[in-house]
Amino acid sequence: MLGAMSARVCSLALLCGSLACGGAAFGPEDADAIRSVMQRQQSAWNAGDIETFMQGYHRRPDVVFTSGGKIRKGWEETLAAYRSRYVEGDAQMGTLTFSDLEVEGLGPTSAVVLGHWRLTDTPQAGHGVFTLVFTEENGQWAIRHDHSSAEDTP
Repeated sequence: MLGAMSARVCSLALLCGSLACGGAAFGPEDADAIRSVMQRQQSAWNAGDIETFMQGYHRRPDVVFTSGGKIRKGWEETLAAYRSRYVEGDAQMGTLTFSDLEVEGLGPTSAVVLGHWRLTDTPQAGHGVFTLVFTEENGQWAIRHDHSSAEDTP
């Protein structure tokens, strides 16, 4: 019994140690960097620059974008969804605002962001909430998972 308990304690110590060795803890500078990414996205959107807006997402095939009842996987599919709805044909990007941002570190290189979005000045106008998972890769914070939903209007 003592041997089994020692093994569990050692396993737990190794797990905690490996998490701690992953780098410095998530700090205020990380939260500021994430807010900065979101500010750049908002500015790019409002300038009609979808390519710069998309720099806020990791350019990876495992990026996930969920909205409108659909799950899209990959940076390219996410860009295509934005282009189809807000850029191509008669679509208009409008004015985007993020607000009420809550940034919570999940570890030294990951965080979750909860907030509100509002889109005006376009036929696609609306508002809602989002949950974003950010990860840091090569010193850059970007979105790995985006779940955005629109509030139903009566």
